[in-house]
Amino acid sequence: MMKRIFAFFAFAWASIGFMLSGQPLAVKTNLLGWATTTINVGAEMSVAHRHTVQLVGALNPWTFSGDRRIRFWSAQPEWRYWLCESFNGHFFGLHALGGEYNVRNVDMPFGILPHTEKGRHYEGWYVGGGLTYGYQWMLSRHWNLEASIGVGYAYSPYKLYGRCDRCLDRGHRNYVGPTKAAISILYIF
Repeated sequence: MMKRIFAFFAFAWASIGFMLSGQPLAVKTNLLGWATTTINVGAEMSVAHRHTVQLVGALNPWTFSGDRRIRFWSAQPEWRYWLCESFNGHFFGLHALGGEYNVRNVDMPFGILPHTEKGRHYEGWYVGGGLTYGYQWMLSRHWNLEASIGVGYAYSPYKLYGRCDRCLDRGHRNYVGPTKAAISILYIF
């Protein structure tokens, strides 16, 4: 029985390796994220001539002067359809997003989290999705530059805390608007 199980897993591993051997794989990072001190990395893989899938993760664990912070982690999977070929030219995509946040003493754009004046902060999580448009430029055989923007919806339950970490309010936000912006550098294997 153990021989059969081993043979099955060996066959499955070899099959997966054979299927992926000709598929381009890229690692990427969003330069806009780094400009906001957000650590981020992603991977994108071609699954067909004009289709790719990617997963991007981001983390911002910092607190800044004046007790300002936008601490969060996020994950954003995406499927992309390329108008010409994978990793070259225009693309459209569907993305999902999710993560957790802790925001203090920072005015967020688009009215995402109101009332973050001194001494108050939000803690919560979010989940949503949207549509993406972007373009990739081939810089060399292995390097690409990408610009992309996404709009969509996010649902976010939260708690608003005051001084001494006393919970002042509980609620949720239904956000519609920009859900991603990226200028990324990619290395394609």
